[in-house]
Amino acid sequence: MSHYDDSLARFPYIGFTTEGARPVAPGAVQAAGFRVVVGGRRYGKGSSREHSPAAEKLAGVRLVIAESFERIYRQNADNIGLFTSTDFGLLDRIERGEAITVDELVAGRDTLAAAILRAGGLLRFGQAHLRGAQPVAAGAVARPLTLFEKIVQRHMLHTPVTPDAPAAGEGCFVRADWRFIHEYYTGMAAHMLHATFGQPLPLHGRDTIVVFEDHTSYMEESPAHAGSPLLPNMHAMCEAQRRFVADHALRHHRTLTEEEARADDGSNAAGISHAMMAEHYALPGQLVAGTDSHTPHSGALGCVAFGVGTTDMANAFVTGAVRLTMPRVLRVELEGALPAGVAAKDIVLHLLQLPAMRAGSGVGKVFEFGGTVLRALSTDERATLTNMTAELGGLTGIVEPDAETVRFLKERRGVEFALEPWMRSDQGAPYSEVVRVDCSSLSPMVARPGDPGNGVPLAQLQEKVRVDIAYGGSCTAGKREDFDQYHAVLAWGLAQGWRVPPHVQLFLQYGTTAVRDYCVARGYDRTFAAAGARILQPSCGACANCGPGSSSEAGQVTVSAINRNFPGRSGPGQVWLASPATVMASALAGELCAWGDLQARSPQPAQGVSCSSNVPSPTAGSP
Repeated sequence: MSHYDDSLARFPYIGFTTEGARPVAPGAVQAAGFRVVVGGRRYGKGSSREHSPAAEKLAGVRLVIAESFERIYRQNADNIGLFTSTDFGLLDRIERGEAITVDELVAGRDTLAAAILRAGGLLRFGQAHLRGAQPVAAGAVARPLTLFEKIVQRHMLHTPVTPDAPAAGEGCFVRADWRFIHEYYTGMAAHMLHATFGQPLPLHGRDTIVVFEDHTSYMEESPAHAGSPLLPNMHAMCEAQRRFVADHALRHHRTLTEEEARADDGSNAAGISHAMMAEHYALPGQLVAGTDSHTPHSGALGCVAFGVGTTDMANAFVTGAVRLTMPRVLRVELEGALPAGVAAKDIVLHLLQLPAMRAGSGVGKVFEFGGTVLRALSTDERATLTNMTAELGGLTGIVEPDAETVRFLKERRGVEFALEPWMRSDQGAPYSEVVRVDCSSLSPMVARPGDPGNGVPLAQLQEKVRVDIAYGGSCTAGKREDFDQYHAVLAWGLAQGWRVPPHVQLFLQYGTTAVRDYCVARGYDRTFAAAGARILQPSCGACANCGPGSSSEAGQVTVSAINRNFPGRSGPGQVWLASPATVMASALAGELCAWGDLQARSPQPAQGVSCSSNVPSPTAGSP
């Protein structure tokens, strides 16, 4: 991902491993002149970024034939004009030198995918059909609608090859109120656009494009990358984004270095892109597209927010239109009352471990959260739910806006917002299913290493798990109320005589500068310093293995408030996921432990007692 231009041609398949060896060397595919590649089942699994199909096409590959394809890979291939097929009957014809028509290659594909491929990719299609696309007339759908469907329909664009009222599974294009991108994708998007259209580029609605530099702020300190020969590439990638921003006078938020942060007068607004969108830009009823899987964060405000690929964003830059495959909507009813000590993170970890979710019932769907417990949650806690719909496999998450939303917008952003009657799901609106959660029965959760779906109530954990690293931060857990929880536990612990054991490294990383300034104003920073925490400036970090807080050895164990614990994502060690309060209690105990159990052990007992819950849960209206 540190390459964004034609140099990607050197890298197809170099990670392919067989019998302990990697037989494909850099540049080998391009040098051999291959035009057709044959694969097996689920071709492209794990290759959710366009770097993978782009490397194939740049190396000269024109057609990939496989038994089946991962959805995101195939859509990315469509977008760049790389043909894919499941017809193995083509192979004999290709070997005989027969011509294969485009019509044959797109046979069986949906109308939109076929039209994009015939055009030579999404950018060419966009120029032909989207630059002057007009909104669909109101009233195109007469039945009761979910809030998601209402917002999408209000942003629907008419094109010759898409329906005005798409059914689930059909492709369409929507107008975006906000488009945002970060440094891993901007250089590649700019290269695509310049290669297709030259310069200068006529960007559509520049004032609604936001650019973030948030993923690479601490790359020199990342255990995985410090001293790496890739670092010059990463710096070049960042410079490519800065050039694009300067050339087009775009709005840009860049995370400060430690030295810059010390000299900051408070006027800089920076942080993790999707958290910043909720703090500064997104509003109820809007549609937001970003190049990050956690773009659904802003759905907590009652808008439609979802992640897109590089070509999708490049096309959106010049047309204002975003490609969408219409999803089904799943309703999550959070019922009962949330026990003290249980937070939104525990709710998500409970949902993730449900057998149906583990089997993929949420993949590609919209998660609409509601119920009595949801209404009692603050916006920060709601954002934890919508953010982690990415881990649930969903397209996005959404919450109907209410008085709490209005409060958040006024108190956090100074925005006087008036809710409109349409901003709710209609009675009788169709859902693919309704998942009901009795929150009264929940307790603090952890997720075992390897997958966020490996959830287990902490009280049921049989083994004692020693902790080497405790990390609080990321988009999911770098908000104000997450830091309220970090501070509450640490302040209590210090008052009770608890100290972070010498073998535990504690890291706290703000999600945005507004969160940092809030914590400083309330004196939290003094408590964090007294606890021995390393305070990190707002940005992505250990969550994506690109900053301090990642493990450096396989034997290390981390308890973390981030959203993903896939192998290697935060270093070679094991990562347990937990709520902010549980992470801090575990840091003090030196082992997995919930705050309630830590409180039960005060004053400090002998070390080595296993732990489980009890921290006041955030409620609506908290500051």
